[in-house]
Amino acid sequence: MSPSTTRWGILATGKIARRFAADLHETPGAAIAAVGSRSRESAEAFVGEVGGEDTRAHASYADLVADPDVDVVYVASPHSHHLEHARLAFAAGKPVLCEKPLTLTRAEGEALFEAAGGLFCMEAMWTACHPLVIDLQRRLRAGELGTPRQLHADLGLVVPADAGQRMWDPALGAGALLDLGIYPLAFARLMLGPYAAAVAVGDLSESGIDLDVAIAGRHESGAVSALSASMTSAGPRSAVIATDEGILTLPDNFHHPSYAVWTPTGGDPQRLEPPSPVYGTGLGNEAAHVQDCLRDGLSESPLVPRSQTLELLGLMDDLRRQLGVRYAADG
Repeated sequence: MSPSTTRWGILATGKIARRFAADLHETPGAAIAAVGSRSRESAEAFVGEVGGEDTRAHASYADLVADPDVDVVYVASPHSHHLEHARLAFAAGKPVLCEKPLTLTRAEGEALFEAAGGLFCMEAMWTACHPLVIDLQRRLRAGELGTPRQLHADLGLVVPADAGQRMWDPALGAGALLDLGIYPLAFARLMLGPYAAAVAVGDLSESGIDLDVAIAGRHESGAVSALSASMTSAGPRSAVIATDEGILTLPDNFHHPSYAVWTPTGGDPQRLEPPSPVYGTGLGNEAAHVQDCLRDGLSESPLVPRSQTLELLGLMDDLRRQLGVRYAADG
């Protein structure tokens, strides 16, 4: 293994952890050093499925973060446990990439960043690290595509009843807003700037989690956004940004797009491709960015700064209050 290789420790063995591990195999300078689970069987199964030749399986999260060959910990447990598990890593002196949302509430997010101190910590908002999204954000800020005035984005899928507790249990932070809605919320924040206000309506399950959510946002720039998320229907997963000079469309999977289309007013459509390689599905670009930050000695990411993460957590706190969704972490 090269001295420049970043050795990752993966905390938890669920679906997102497997996807992240698969993308790490396609990420330059990355290696999966170890995985930790609450059971040895789960950890060993993970290694057998997506681990590397030298990946170690740990039967506890404590053993994972204590592993001297782990340079950075990826926290992939349910939202409700992020604060606890990130603190474990920080106590062991390890930097953290923590799945989104970072925590259930802004107060928990502030506590997590406080626990990090000078150690690197970033919310795993892979959309913000995607080469095409970064390029579109740059073009909009530079005025190359006109001034953005409206944005529409949707992310919906049918979550089956047997999908598991993480998707349905209020105690684990289940609900469309935190699990899916964070993507259109973050995308609008990236493209239009900070929020000035937002209102939400939605439909709740009998257990009190939000199943379908529609959000109207106003941004400090004066632009507006119309966003939706669903656990009950397969939406288009598309995004459209209207500017005073044309329309920018991300026709499929806007949160990790393969291409975009710019159609200037009165002109012909232009296909826009990622300007640099996409590693795996794009989770690899998030990992590569973390590796760059660690190499440069940073404690936070310039692409996903702590202030932006906390802004969105606070916004979701307010939207949940409007919807009538409460978690134990709300106090």
